[in-house]
Amino acid sequence: MNDLHVVDHPLIKHKLSIMRNKDTGPKEFRELLREITLLLAYEATRHLKCEEIEVETPLARTKGYRIDDKNVVVVPILRAGLVMADGILELLPNASVGHIGIYRDPQTLRAVDYYCKLPPLNDHKEVFLLDPMLATGVSSVRALDILKSRGAKNVTLVALVGAPEGLDVVFKKHPDVRIYLAAVDERLNDHGYIVPGLGDAGDRLFRTK
Repeated sequence: MNDLHVVDHPLIKHKLSIMRNKDTGPKEFRELLREITLLLAYEATRHLKCEEIEVETPLARTKGYRIDDKNVVVVPILRAGLVMADGILELLPNASVGHIGIYRDPQTLRAVDYYCKLPPLNDHKEVFLLDPMLATGVSSVRALDILKSRGAKNVTLVALVGAPEGLDVVFKKHPDVRIYLAAVDERLNDHGYIVPGLGDAGDRLFRTK
């Protein structure tokens, strides 16, 4: 069974609707992306293990819990995933950070990777792959191929908006990956963009169009 989670919290619905608006500027768009990432990360990290520790309060000793976030690796897909990384690092500040640069060829819609810098990966690392849009799925699949070739076993893909076509592609190639989304939209158009979507997230974040 595909491990898909659509987090339809009212705050996420509200903030995503503002992001979809074509008149929302880059400053607000960036802030909303970071905020929604925080809300998605709250759910996407639910499977992380805690170790039991002892804590001394002002009144007594008691049992507490700790996440070993040094075993967490955050990997944004450049460039739009960078803002998402800032959001999740607010929750897990000791996590390692890798970067994968991928763009989608506008003619062939194939993924082209141009940069990769990753910390050591193994069975014990919890890896969070970040990209706002899961459209055709080719960029996500290529990034997952790279992560697994470097030793990653436990990978969670966190995105804002996904298309059914892209989800099918990712789960066909990587059925073991958990996916967390804010919304699943209707479809892809002829150019591989999500409809209704929110446009090109990278261009809206960095005003490159």
